Amino acid sequence: MPLERAVSKLGLASRTQARALVIEGRITVDGVRIINPLYPVVPEQVAIAIDGGAPRVARACTIVLHKPRGVVTTRSDPQGRPTVFDLLADVPTPVMPVGRLDLATSGLLILTNDTRFADWLTDPQSGVPRIYLVTVEGRVSDETARALGDGIEVDGESLTAAEVVVRKASSRESHLVVTLTEGRNREVRRMLAATGHRVTRLRRVQYGGLELGTLAPGAWREVSADQLRRAFPGRPQPRKRAPSPK
Repeated sequence: MPLERAVSKLGLASRTQARALVIEGRITVDGVRIINPLYPVVPEQVAIAIDGGAPRVARACTIVLHKPRGVVTTRSDPQGRPTVFDLLADVPTPVMPVGRLDLATSGLLILTNDTRFADWLTDPQSGVPRIYLVTVEGRVSDETARALGDGIEVDGESLTAAEVVVRKASSRESHLVVTLTEGRNREVRRMLAATGHRVTRLRRVQYGGLELGTLAPGAWREVSADQLRRAFPGRPQPRKRAPSPK
C-alpha cells in the first residue's frame, strides 16, 4: 500500500498529515528517508519512523470485536457518536476494521493490521461466508426465502443470499439466519426491504470460521495465528519481511 496510507494505518498520523510528513522528508522506512507518499510498503513488514524517533513495526495482530448498536465503524465521527476505536484502548497495536457494520447493526467485526488478509477477506472472489441473525417485520414465507437465495434486483444491483433459514415466523415478525458471501453496503437490510420486510434487529455472529460466541458487547479478543489458520484455511500467508528500500 502507499506509504502515506501505511503511516495512517499505524496510527502515526492522519492520512493528510502523513502525506505532508513524507513530502517534507520526515519519514524513514527501515532507516531510509522516503519522500514519495505513494512509495509501496507492506506496513507489517517494515519499520516506519517519524523525525528519527523510535521505529514502529506493526506486529501481526487480528482481533474480533463485538460491536454494539449505536457505535460507528470509523475512526472519528463529526456527529460525536461513539466509534469502534473508543472500545480498543488496550489493543497492543493499531488495527483497522475489515469492512463495516452500520450504526444499527451489532456483532462480530474483524480488525487487523494484516493488509493482505483484509483485502482477501473483502474480495468477493474469496467467497468468505458471513452469518447474520435477523429479525424483520411480518411473516417471511418460504417463497420469499427462496427468492432471496435466487437473487433479487435492488436499485439496479443484484443481491443474493448464499442461504436464508426461517427460524420462526408469525404475522408480527420473523427470525432468520442469513448467510452472505459478499460484503455489499447494507445488503441484508436492502434485500429484505425489497421484499417488504423491514429489519428491526441485525447481528453478525460469524465471519468465516470465527464466531462471536459469548463475547460481550463492546469487548474484544485477539485471534491467534493458529486460530486464524483454522478459521480461514485459504487465506494468504504473511509475507517475509521486505528488503530495505533503496
